[in-house]
Order: sequence, then structure tokens, then C-alpha cells
Amino acid sequence: MRHTKKIMVVLVILLVCCVQVSIFLGQFSISFDQYHNFLLALWAQPSSLSPETFTSIYNVIFEIRLPRIIAAVMIGSSLAIAGSTFQAMFINPLVSPGILGVLAGASFGAALGMVLNETWFGIQCLAFLFGFGAVALAIGIAYIYHGSKNRIVLVLGGVISSALFTSLLSVLKYTADPQSTLPAIVYWLMGSLALSSKESIYALLFPMLLSMAMLVGLSKYLNVLSLGDEAAKALGINVLLLKSLTIFFATLISALCVVLAGVIGWVGLIIPHITRLIFGADNQIVLPASALIGAIFLVIADNASRLWMSYEIPIGILTSLVGIPIFIIVLRSAKEAIW
Repeated sequence: MRHTKKIMVVLVILLVCCVQVSIFLGQFSISFDQYHNFLLALWAQPSSLSPETFTSIYNVIFEIRLPRIIAAVMIGSSLAIAGSTFQAMFINPLVSPGILGVLAGASFGAALGMVLNETWFGIQCLAFLFGFGAVALAIGIAYIYHGSKNRIVLVLGGVISSALFTSLLSVLKYTADPQSTLPAIVYWLMGSLALSSKESIYALLFPMLLSMAMLVGLSKYLNVLSLGDEAAKALGINVLLLKSLTIFFATLISALCVVLAGVIGWVGLIIPHITRLIFGADNQIVLPASALIGAIFLVIADNASRLWMSYEIPIGILTSLVGIPIFIIVLRSAKEAIW
């Protein structure tokens, strides 16, 4: 336990360091001396910065970089917690936040909004609504076949829902204006934190934090659920209620991540694997640790996407390129895990 606490402290420190370093990185360079004097001026202390320089640094940090860093932290931690939650609930290390079709549904909703020339807020609302609609369809299929093993049918319902909304998305892409709408849809599907507006980030911050807190609070019950439904019922757990709450909050933060930045894959799949290799099987530790590792991973990935080339690479592409080899390496150890 003491060893675990030390690692968690190291992860917190590493996340803080990543956030601080990210503030300096970008096309508008900020030196350490400028940053120090900016902080002095911000707290009404004597500073060598001119008013023009102070205003420029203030706008770069608070209007551009800090909101984007917050988005990276929130999306990385949310996808990692959602992935850890689904893997614990389904007792399957190969599931991810998209297992119930939420990513496919949200992608279709966003594409529909673009085709209908909705405002950016309208596009985000449609992404959120269709993300939940896809999950509702998956759960409805599972409910129809409630006589079968619910967990297996629920996964199959997610596969059907994902396939349906992926097909509908293909129809929209085929009919979209190839000069304007189609490129916007394709860019959305690649995922990018450049899509996150400051207003959207601050508006969704509370529901994302609340959902993550609820999932962490349910983590001890997920430990019991991993023993199987019958064992959980024998221990007095309301399995239906627990699964409903878990699916709701995990789906909510997954959909909100798509609303903020489009589709960012692999984070919810590989980060839980890495976390379990480090910390073991206790979900009370795995979920908060996954949040920290996921946040660190996405902050670093976002910095790389902005600085690797002269133009920004969509972060969804980068997480896929990095995630695939990591998953291959981690998968080798999966057979030795608790599953």
C-alpha cells in the first residue's frame, strides 16, 4: 500500500510538471524569466514586463493554452476511467469506451449537424444526443434478449449499434458536400483538441468531474461485480442498479469527450492495461490511477501533435500510432493479468 501511494504521488507530480511545461510550448515562445515576471505582475507584484507583453502572455496562456491543457487532462482522464470501468464491468480487458456504440453514435450526430449546417453548439448537442441514443439501442437489444447472458448480449448490442451508426455515418459522408462539409466531418473523426472552445470546456467541466467522481465512488462495487453477477447478488449488491449507474456515467463522460474533441481512440483501451500492470486488480486504485496516467498521456500527445511538424497533427491519429504498438506490448502480459 505504501508503494502504491508513492507511485500515485509521483503520477500527480508528473502531471503537474507536464501541465507546467505545456504552458511554455507553442509557436509563441514564453521564457522562464517572462513566465516568472508574468506571475509577479498577475499577483500585483513589481515586474519588468511591459503592459503589452503582459497582455500578450496573458492571452496566450489563459485564452489559448490553458483551456487546451485542461481539455487534454479532462479527456485523457475521462476516457481512461471509462475504459477501466467498462473492462471491470464486462470482465474483459479488450473493451473500450466505444463498446456500447457511444463513439459511433456521437460521430454520426456530429456529422449530421455538419450536413444540416448547424451551429457549433448544435453539432455538439447532436453528438451528445446520438451518443446516448446509440447506447440506448444497445441496451434495448440486450433487454429484448434478457434470457441470455446479459453481459454478452450487451456487448453484441453495442456491436450492432456501432455498425448501424457507422453505416449511417458512411451515408452522410457520401452525400456531404466534398468541398466543405466532407473535410469537416473527416477532420472531426480524426479527433483534435483544436475543436475544443473555452466555453465548451468550462461548461462541461463540472459534469465530467462529477461523472468521474461517481465512477471512482462505485469502484469498490466493481470489485465485487468482477466476481460474477451471482456472487455479487449473494453479497447483497443490486447488480441491475450498479450496472445502470456504471453504464450511464461511463457513457456520459465518453460522449462528452467526443463533444469536446471528436473521436480520440485507444486511450480508453491501453491506459487501463498499463495501469493494471502497475497497480494490480483493485479498481479502487485502478480508476484514479488510470485518470492520472490518461491525463499525462494525452497532455504529452497533444504537445507532440502541435510541435512535431510545422502544422498540427490531429491528436486522434497520434494516439492511434502510439497506442497500437503499446497495446501489442501490453497484450503480451495480459494473459498474466487477473483476467
